[in-house]
Amino acid sequence: MADDYTRAAVRAARAVTARLGLPAHEPELLHERSNVLVRLGPLVARVPATTRLARTGPAWQERDVAVSEFLTDRGVRVVSPSTDPPAGPHFAEGLPVTLWHHTPHDPGHRYAPEVVARSLAEVHAALREYPGELPRRGPLADLDRIFDRHDLDPRLRAEAARLAAALPDAAVQPLHGDAHPGNLIATPAGPCWLDFEDTWCGPLAWDLGILGRQGGPEYLAAYPASVDEAALRAYTRLRELYSVVWHHVVAIRFPDRLAGARAALAAYFS
Repeated sequence: MADDYTRAAVRAARAVTARLGLPAHEPELLHERSNVLVRLGPLVARVPATTRLARTGPAWQERDVAVSEFLTDRGVRVVSPSTDPPAGPHFAEGLPVTLWHHTPHDPGHRYAPEVVARSLAEVHAALREYPGELPRRGPLADLDRIFDRHDLDPRLRAEAARLAAALPDAAVQPLHGDAHPGNLIATPAGPCWLDFEDTWCGPLAWDLGILGRQGGPEYLAAYPASVDEAALRAYTRLRELYSVVWHHVVAIRFPDRLAGARAALAAYFS
């Protein structure tokens, strides 16, 4: 059953499309975890849900739209934001709402590691030309915000500081920010990336650490460039900590997930 976060997001999506004078459509709930995705006819409204517990303001939605527009204009296959009506963010129920073209895809299909890795490399190549301002601390800034807002195990903040101090120097570039295989969908036209709200300017090791950790070593091995092993280990460990913290954020919204969050914490520090 939908919770208050989902219900508020659906109301916001319907309010925005009504305000824009768009035809009324029965909402179809596509996703309701970090963000709520609501299909309304040919458009999909994206509204923050669990992410509201970690972030405030529309900067992430603005970035998602701007980076996706940039990549679309350069022929990179990504889920593209709406242009008519404008993608936004628009606001209703105190929530930012962005509008996207509905992209038919096969939710059960997973691409082979070499397809995912090659496609991610194409995104990285295009993003090197991105002209907009991007965050420079990415996940570290996210962790700071979460620790400031929520009373979590103090070991987590201390560990984040320890990892940050030990990160090796490395060249930086615009990244996807959450480059796991689940953010690559199978469309009739081919592989298509989505979810660029976490894009930041950081070492390639961050994206590749996610790819290897959440895909597997074969995904990392298929990426058509090398990455410093020390940087990869350091940023993979940071991603592991980020995941533990995010488990606890999710448990704030869904208390039945608390046992899993505690297990992840214990496993990290074991």
